[in-house]
Amino acid sequence: MANHSPNGFAHDMGIDPESKNANGLQAFAILGQFLKEDGWNPQRIEGKYVYGMLFNGKNGTLRSYAQIRIDLEQFVFYVYTPVKAETSARLAVAEYITRANYGMRIGNFEFDFSDGEIRYKSSFDFESELITFNFIKHAIYPAIQTMDHYLPSLLSVIYGGKTALQAIEEVEQAE
Repeated sequence: MANHSPNGFAHDMGIDPESKNANGLQAFAILGQFLKEDGWNPQRIEGKYVYGMLFNGKNGTLRSYAQIRIDLEQFVFYVYTPVKAETSARLAVAEYITRANYGMRIGNFEFDFSDGEIRYKSSFDFESELITFNFIKHAIYPAIQTMDHYLPSLLSVIYGGKTALQAIEEVEQAE
């Protein structure tokens, strides 16, 4: 990607550099360009500044979303497990996620106790800064790799009868 000044790049993309959300809109365009060039096959979510994608990991197919909060100048990337936790497993999953999150350097697991949805989130703020391919790459890949790594042990808590402590000890010893 050529080095452009932020205003020059925005102008090249048809974005008025003086508009209130110029940096956020520019970031969304850069995000789309990165995802296409990096082979993610992104699908824009209609009416939102979000791209949806699938990633085929070693341990499963992961649905993910890359979002630009244009008004706040923030990038958020979510990776979802292919299943939701059954009601009977939700306390164990909450413990598992709490244990997994402790010591995470980039991102964190999130759990919706009401419906069992489990996701991993990585994000950064780029207020007044030009977002770059490297910033995006260094947020996306750790999230995907972390979810793919933890997925089998998480599933062993949901379906395999393992305790959260047993599953975490196994997955973190393998690191």
